[in-house]
Amino acid sequence: MPVTERTPDAAGLPVAIAILAKAPVPGYAKTRLIPTLGADGAAALQAAMLKRMLATALAADIGPVTLWCAPDRSHPAFAEAVAQGAELAEQPAGDIGQRMQAAMAAATTPGGVIVIGTDCPALTPGHLRQAAAALAEQDAVVIPAEDGGYVLLGLRQANAAVFSGVAWSTPQVMAQTRARLAAAGLRHAEFSPLFDVDRSSDLPRLYALMPDLARQPCSA
Repeated sequence: MPVTERTPDAAGLPVAIAILAKAPVPGYAKTRLIPTLGADGAAALQAAMLKRMLATALAADIGPVTLWCAPDRSHPAFAEAVAQGAELAEQPAGDIGQRMQAAMAAATTPGGVIVIGTDCPALTPGHLRQAAAALAEQDAVVIPAEDGGYVLLGLRQANAAVFSGVAWSTPQVMAQTRARLAAAGLRHAEFSPLFDVDRSSDLPRLYALMPDLARQPCSA
């Protein structure tokens, strides 16, 4: 299903956006890119992608935006997010599925909740608006990642079963999530895949979208 820039109906219910975000700390953020960018360069990249994703979420204007912070909310980048209108929460312990489930369970918006990370620079406000619109008609919405995971998951109601039995950080995540949605009896909308930034081979496409990053010096 192609994604186009369009706003949900005016009568659409608010949909929360939960962004799972690591603090841009050298040696902690984007560790798989440290061999290419250096620890400081990888942290700077995380800071830029966090800023971009926050701006994207706020521009979508579909509901409240919460940054789910790791390891805690003390980093200045998170304080800047509050100044822009986001709320903060700390990610709990557990695997990525448990952390996404916690973020979804905390949302109280009547239209549901969408969980994203900071690794997909191709995600636009239009994608978020269409995902919110899909939740008015479906139980769930998902945007796959090109590597077999997903870059967005939305649920009208939190459901822990969606996150159980998934081999996280493997190319099977999307296929297993489809199976979990079906097993739970949840109808879902699925949009065209997008790329995310996990490895050095992803950097050329990132720099095409964010050319200023390509001009930043890296430290080994």
